[in-house]
Amino acid sequence: MTQHEVTFAHIEDAARTIAGVAQHTPVDQATYLSGLLGVPTYMKLENLQRTGSFKLRGATYRLSRLTDAERARGVVAASAGNHAQGVAFAAQQLGIDATIFMPLGAPVPKLLATKSYGATVITTGTTVEDCLAGAAEHAERTGAVMIHPFDHADVIAGQGTLGIEIIEDVAEAQTIIVPIGGGGLIAGIAVAVKELGARARREIKVVGVQAAASAAYPPSIAAGHPVAIERGATIADGIAVAKPGEITFPLVRDLVDEIVVVEEDDLARAVLTVFERTKLVVEPAGAAPIAAILGGLIEPTGTTVALLSGGNIDPLLMQRIIAHGLVASGRYMTLRVPLPDRPGQLSRVAEVLAAVGANVIEVLHTRHDMGLTLNDVVLQVSVETRGPNHQSEVLDALRAADYTPEVVSS
Repeated sequence: MTQHEVTFAHIEDAARTIAGVAQHTPVDQATYLSGLLGVPTYMKLENLQRTGSFKLRGATYRLSRLTDAERARGVVAASAGNHAQGVAFAAQQLGIDATIFMPLGAPVPKLLATKSYGATVITTGTTVEDCLAGAAEHAERTGAVMIHPFDHADVIAGQGTLGIEIIEDVAEAQTIIVPIGGGGLIAGIAVAVKELGARARREIKVVGVQAAASAAYPPSIAAGHPVAIERGATIADGIAVAKPGEITFPLVRDLVDEIVVVEEDDLARAVLTVFERTKLVVEPAGAAPIAAILGGLIEPTGTTVALLSGGNIDPLLMQRIIAHGLVASGRYMTLRVPLPDRPGQLSRVAEVLAAVGANVIEVLHTRHDMGLTLNDVVLQVSVETRGPNHQSEVLDALRAADYTPEVVSS
């Protein structure tokens, strides 16, 4: 077996090897998502994995296969957070020294967790690519073994153990939705479930999901080879990879049935939906499959499983995402309403809003606004609403009362 080969036997070996470290995470039937798709739908809760993501699987299997001489030299990795924690934890379990390069803007909880597992953390650059360069230089200088986040057969096989678990727990699964960054996770899962599907003489559809700001696979597949893209800003840092791997690319090209792309608003809505409906915390990258469902991008062939790949999220980012998700789902709206400077106008607006069931969250009343005449004031009011239709009802009610509301955010 060469480094470029990933087989089902390879994944079975990985499952046996990592059993004492990585957990067999649960699945949960998602009634709300089942209603949206029209088929039984489950969530594979890998956000409940030790270290908070699937990355522990590939890291544990990769490190377990190092020789004694390689272990003695230590390992080095580059990551925005989840791979860092996976490598650090696996190295701690196996008694291997680990050095992790993380970008300067890495989420604080991920950075602190990586340190807590005993790794030496070096922050450098602003992207994972910067960190990969730093890690490669460190490996060259010290002899440490480079643990790539996705582009190694052992890493791919480790992640593929999720495919075995999914079919063990949802034997009738026909569509599996998986986030894609570099492609290690979906490549491993695809190898596993395609083999298991063939043995059961049925087709299992694998759908990948990328963030629009970092979607390198569609142009790469169109070109027939890995293509580097210029990444945009995305809240889904866990799948923000600029170029597919040399090993992962052909596996994704040949085994993944479809790749869809989701926008930032849908990612925020997905995090909020999972939080509200299941009381679970999931990071934006891990919520990408839910974003694809909410965005109407999934055409299931039958029983569907959406993989929640990780739950490591900075609480401050979670706070912003919830606010953004409320706006994106039509449940929060900020209005600017010019008013004549006369007593009673504020209470009158409040009465109009109350009459249509809009809950006032925040109010700013000022005379100091550009464009106002001496006889005018402006009211900026944020209201909780029940969705886009209710927002239209709120605006219509204000206009019927002779106001001219302007939507600042919705």
